[in-house]
Amino acid sequence: MAKRTALVVGGTGIIGHALSEHLCASGEWDVVVAARNPQNLAEGARGLAMDLMDRGTVMAASDGLRDVTHVFYAALQARASLAEEVAPNLAMLRNLVDALEDKAPGLETISIMQGGKAYGAFIGPYPTPAKESDARHMPPNFYFDQEDFLRERQQGKAWGWVAVRPGIVGGLSLGNPMNLTAVIAVYAAISKELGLPLRFPGTPEGYSALHQATDARLLARATEWTAVQPNCRNEIFNVTNGDYFRWENLWPQFAAWFDVPIGPVQTIRLTGVMADKGPLWDRMREKYGLADHPYEQVASWGFGDAAFHRHWDAISNVNKLKKFGFPDWCDSEEMFIGLFEEMRAARLIP
Repeated sequence: MAKRTALVVGGTGIIGHALSEHLCASGEWDVVVAARNPQNLAEGARGLAMDLMDRGTVMAASDGLRDVTHVFYAALQARASLAEEVAPNLAMLRNLVDALEDKAPGLETISIMQGGKAYGAFIGPYPTPAKESDARHMPPNFYFDQEDFLRERQQGKAWGWVAVRPGIVGGLSLGNPMNLTAVIAVYAAISKELGLPLRFPGTPEGYSALHQATDARLLARATEWTAVQPNCRNEIFNVTNGDYFRWENLWPQFAAWFDVPIGPVQTIRLTGVMADKGPLWDRMREKYGLADHPYEQVASWGFGDAAFHRHWDAISNVNKLKKFGFPDWCDSEEMFIGLFEEMRAARLIP
């Protein structure tokens, strides 16, 4: 069978990079990573310089899309408000699809990345475990606009679409705004350096609420699988590790791994408390021979605040994915500890 060609958009982020690595390692794909400045790519992937916000540059680079059969779209333009996110994120996808339909006659599937935000997980309590068939929350939400665009655009076309909704994604990626593992690890390392116990920085309710995670490598396998299965065409799938956890059970394990005592919950805002820790991190980087990354890239404290101050259950039902035939799973406790070990091996933390 001839190799398929994957276009990974947002391939330098936590999700896209893991997906690129998985596809390249399989030996069954030619992998193209589209980004404004493609760098640090997975081994075997080739970069395609493209600014999706600039329609002219997308069309100018579209000759590089001729062989694309599958698109894995994980690009994001974050803005200060939900309403402000809609226009740029819809425009990026529209510009890409316009170019693909013009230049990629063999296009089969466009997979878009969503998440718990599709259920309003960031707003407040919602029906859980969330199902793909649940009613939408009150917009705005650019996920809805992108999904509706693909639904409408796909009518009568040879290609189809798939939407994938992971939980908290666990993986390695510096400077990514949605890398909670890095937030936990850097916060724990700094706590240890200051001689402090490891205290959960969110709310007591969030400490005991139910949560879910999705290993980036599991997500890569599920995203590939749903993209090539004919029965997954034009469907939405929750993708999580398959288990639930409470921070109150994981936090003591994290403390033990970092060899610090566990402390009681201390509700703080990391964006404020960690803002002055850059000089300390610089000293730690020198002391422990850490990789040369600026403090601003090692953790996104705002993302940590959003996750840890969520005082309601945030879980999804993955029965649909199982029903369609995907069998894989991952243990979330092992995922977090394994990622800490990988971060230490990569000299990202002491």
